[in-house]
Amino acid sequence: MKRTLIAITLVSAFVLTGCTSVKVSPLSAEHEVERVAIKENEQVIVADFLDVIEDQFEEHGITTVVYQNKVPANCQATLSYSALQTWDIATYLSHAEITLRDMEGKRIAHATYHLNGKGGLDLTKWKSVESKMEPVIDELLKEYD
Repeated sequence: MKRTLIAITLVSAFVLTGCTSVKVSPLSAEHEVERVAIKENEQVIVADFLDVIEDQFEEHGITTVVYQNKVPANCQATLSYSALQTWDIATYLSHAEITLRDMEGKRIAHATYHLNGKGGLDLTKWKSVESKMEPVIDELLKEYD
């Protein structure tokens, strides 16, 4: 009986708190990135996701230009991204990835945001895209302040 109570308590605590996983491999200042070409991902339907990326890069002094087919000139890196939303009463960001590559295609930075268990019963899962991604991008670009 006591073990069952402990197990129920632990499971309840896990479900109620949810868990966010963030993994970041930051962009080194040695790459001297001033302008990034962002490959538009038309499959991403998360509202404002691309706008948040652009705004956050600008906050760190990095200009962005969005492209669809040909990489624009004068860029030191390209950025690709993906983002998934989940529904629970309303939609919310549940997973996102950002990858930066130099102009030769070598990965130079990467960030992943993931809500484990899709956020469970944690009410913060409905926070805005900006509030979720700002700290991730801040960590990604921490050498560009």
